[in-house]
Amino acid sequence: MGELSPRASDGDRERAVHALREHLVEGRLTLDEFTQRVETAIRADTLGELSATAEALPAVRSPVGRRRPTRITAGLFAHVVRRGRLRLPRRSVVVSGLSDMDLDLRDAEITSGRMSILALILFGNVDVYVPGGIAVDVTGLTVFGHQREWGRDATQPDAPVLRMPAKVLR
Repeated sequence: MGELSPRASDGDRERAVHALREHLVEGRLTLDEFTQRVETAIRADTLGELSATAEALPAVRSPVGRRRPTRITAGLFAHVVRRGRLRLPRRSVVVSGLSDMDLDLRDAEITSGRMSILALILFGNVDVYVPGGIAVDVTGLTVFGHQREWGRDATQPDAPVLRMPAKVLR
């Protein structure tokens, strides 16, 4: 008969989520991978299940082959799509002039637990896609346009935060 793994406490789960957050901030996990592992950690009943969330973390890559963080994304009379394993700095800017901008951050690497994307929009649209478990704060001034926020709030108090102050003029 095999040995049973000791039961995980709330503190054990909290420490595992904090460690996963550090891997996210360091760029070892994408936002989507982080979300999946956090869900597994929260549902873990034993220490064995909890340790499985950290087992297969990718090795730390050398900085030589890493993408530089994207600070500015701009479009004029265009349809700009950014997706994949983007690197996001703590602060970045999106400028849209008569353009549609799609920012898919579900596979992005973030460099900070708190991010801010300032959106400057003139007769255009900016759509931002994030995985579950990320707190999003959309604010700003809208004139002759619309501003929408879809989805649920992040369930963890220490979840990464994406703040989006937007200036929309139409």
